[in-house]
Amino acid sequence: MTHASDALNHLQSGSDTAPLRAKWGWIVALGVVYLIVGLIALGSVAMATVASVFVVGVMMIIAGVAEVFSAFQIKSWGRFLLWALLGVLYIIAGFVTFENPLLAAAVLTLVLGASLVASGVLRIVLAFSMKRETPWVLVLLSAVITLLLGLLILAHWPVSSLYVLGLFLGIDLVVAGAGWIGLGLGLRRVA
Repeated sequence: MTHASDALNHLQSGSDTAPLRAKWGWIVALGVVYLIVGLIALGSVAMATVASVFVVGVMMIIAGVAEVFSAFQIKSWGRFLLWALLGVLYIIAGFVTFENPLLAAAVLTLVLGASLVASGVLRIVLAFSMKRETPWVLVLLSAVITLLLGLLILAHWPVSSLYVLGLFLGIDLVVAGAGWIGLGLGLRRVA
């Protein structure tokens, strides 16, 4: 019985967050950096789009190299060739993003728009299938917004590929920065 009450007191005292509370200033500083970089990205969404395409290219090359190395761990010849081919295709696609970042941005934006449309449609179906449960209206609202965003991206494609990825990156960085700042200031108040 005392063990359970000790655990409850431990959780209520917030001692799990003690290391974070001591570093609240660093967390706020991280948030400020995210916020500034996000605002810079929003100020130049075309450059942020190119930067995000380059990051995707680097990740594709890294994944491709890892895939090729993994292929050498496969014992059967057929699977080795399949894994090695997949890895080489990833590497080629990564280098294509460096060679032609605007084409890569167009392809990524098209995939993003189509994914948002598909996600929106599926969530609309989900919302109507859960009508008896409380949050179905919120699920429907979220689904409609996602669907409309995807349709908007696709309606303006390929022009939208010049700014959509950078805009999303900038918004993500600003929201993440605000979240880190809020967390840091909240920890400061608790300390």
